[in-house]
Amino acid sequence: MATTEECRSALDKLSDNLAQADGDVRSAAALDRSLSCHIKDLDITFTGRLKDGRIEVADTLPGPPPERAQIRLAMSGDDLVAMVNGELNFAKAWASGRVRLEAGFRDLLRLRTLL
Repeated sequence: MATTEECRSALDKLSDNLAQADGDVRSAAALDRSLSCHIKDLDITFTGRLKDGRIEVADTLPGPPPERAQIRLAMSGDDLVAMVNGELNFAKAWASGRVRLEAGFRDLLRLRTLL
């Protein structure tokens, strides 16, 4: 099972990957939205913002997200680490229910290019 530190490192790596992306991926990540990522097996939530093509983690809180972020992710720590390392396909994990992504309809349309 991935640790809190490994999950935080994975989010930092994902942020770096988004910041270095080109074209449609960079455009999709250029939103300015509140973000939460609930790690179900650790029962922690990272909160922050997706802003200027980066994920800015502001806090790590116990339990599920206390507030409804504009973009909401939920998954296991191992799945987060595996996705960021390229070992798990996000679209397949989302379709199978291993990963949950919730956002407004327009945001989902923009975020689909990241899949």
